[in-house]
Amino acid sequence: MKTQPLTSADLQHFIDAHHIEATILPMTQHTLTVPDAVRALGVEPEQIIKSLLFLVKGEPILVINNGLAKVDQRKIATRLGVGKKQVKFANAEQALEITGYVVGSMPPFGHRQKLRTFIDVAVTEFEVIFGGGGEIDAMLRLASAELVRATGAEVMDVSEEKV
Repeated sequence: MKTQPLTSADLQHFIDAHHIEATILPMTQHTLTVPDAVRALGVEPEQIIKSLLFLVKGEPILVINNGLAKVDQRKIATRLGVGKKQVKFANAEQALEITGYVVGSMPPFGHRQKLRTFIDVAVTEFEVIFGGGGEIDAMLRLASAELVRATGAEVMDVSEEKV
């Protein structure tokens, strides 16, 4: 049986229930990728956060990174005390099943289950950030400090070094 995806309405309910200072912005176009979101919002790519799901020895770990930065799986492996090959990127089906949200719309919180979360330190350098709003035509606007508070995340360097 296919699970019904969660929506922006589910995310709004979570925001309200947990007293999170965040706003869901309905968009007139799809915002599946960072460049799509940058065009739609007129902001810097680094202000767009992406919520990425990894599986580490079967345990889901949410990693929040910004802009076009890539996650360095070795850094996650080192933090968790496992080998790099133990850190696997969840596929779209796994991400939907675990979080309830379709890839490209995934918010940083409000998932089907509470997820251990790492936020890249660069995300906290921006006062206002934008992430998935629960649907492919919605974005979430919030302060980076509120993101850290709402997720209970560990802030650490998860990005690949820029060359």
